[in-house]
Amino acid sequence: MVQHILIAFLSAMLAVVWIHPKLVKIANLKNIVDCPDARKLQRVPIPVLGGVAVFFGIVLGIALTSGYTNCQSLMTIVAAMMIMLYVGTMDDVMGLSAKLRFIVEIGVVALLMFTNEIMIDNFDGLWGYHQIGQDIAIPLTIFAAVGIINSINLIDGVNGLSSGYCIMACSIFGTLFYIEGNIPMTILAAVAVGSLIPFFFHNVFGSTSRMFIGDGGTLVMGIVMSTFVVNILSHKTPPTSIDANFGLVPFTLAVMSIPVFDTIRVMSSRMMRGTSPFHPDKTHLHHMFIEIGFSHAGTTFMIVFLNALIIIAHYLTWYFGGSVDVQLYVVIASGIALNGGLYYLLRHVGEHNIIKRMFKAIGRATHFERKGAFLLLQKLVDRI
Repeated sequence: MVQHILIAFLSAMLAVVWIHPKLVKIANLKNIVDCPDARKLQRVPIPVLGGVAVFFGIVLGIALTSGYTNCQSLMTIVAAMMIMLYVGTMDDVMGLSAKLRFIVEIGVVALLMFTNEIMIDNFDGLWGYHQIGQDIAIPLTIFAAVGIINSINLIDGVNGLSSGYCIMACSIFGTLFYIEGNIPMTILAAVAVGSLIPFFFHNVFGSTSRMFIGDGGTLVMGIVMSTFVVNILSHKTPPTSIDANFGLVPFTLAVMSIPVFDTIRVMSSRMMRGTSPFHPDKTHLHHMFIEIGFSHAGTTFMIVFLNALIIIAHYLTWYFGGSVDVQLYVVIASGIALNGGLYYLLRHVGEHNIIKRMFKAIGRATHFERKGAFLLLQKLVDRI
């Protein structure tokens, strides 16, 4: 089975390596680009068909794997990803209203939920609850899945951030699915990682080959992430063989922590100011890191690192015997501290504060884009 997963991973990766430069040419030829403005961080128009490349790799990887692995359960997920790709790409090209996107997202999540007959209806012992009724599970699933989709979309603000985060998250979720023997979900995680890796290198290191993943790509990956979470927290998924005390709700929240907590903080802040929660601004965590001097690559590394710290906090809490409830409280506390707490600290303390000075020094050190190794890698990536 390991070789099947490896084939899926490699076929998805090679598919994106092949199609990526072709999509860059098409996007430039047809002017399908993301133009700079006061809110965006790039200085020149950038092709915005990266989501098409990632989707192509995922679908091809699943198709090549379906000959020797039963991937029938992934067909509805592929259809959902296709819908989101179309909607997101239309938004990239011509712009869609937040309300329309929101309605489509709810419809797609409902499609997945009722077609696959799977939903978030297992609290895994959290607060003493296990399986919950559909009257709670259905709205909870829609709320959580739509929230995840938008959180992945909203963190896409610097080069490599959404793809780098999703590589980490898919790798962790895929490992859990592999341990539990859920092969279709393992295959989906493998092809997602395989598709994202070449895109990530072009997005971070490329110059002439750089392309944004766009709303099409973030909505596709949002569907993938929400699918993983719903599968883990469904009563139809067999109980975890890792440990009865391993909290699945805290685990999924830990993996999703930075996108989720950043989205909650930003939207809450907007509503407190009397503006729409969907009104774009520059109050995300990645904006703060850029403002204090981090490079794009450095910002991506720091945010993924912060998310990894929350995952480690959950793991250590479980390892040392913390209950499922305690695991959740630790994840929430660390998520608030490393997102909201860090954001407000670095935004509002004086320039001579020791913590801010330390982060500024780290930020200066991340500007390796101007150095030899980065330039060599850039030339290599642009030639592929």
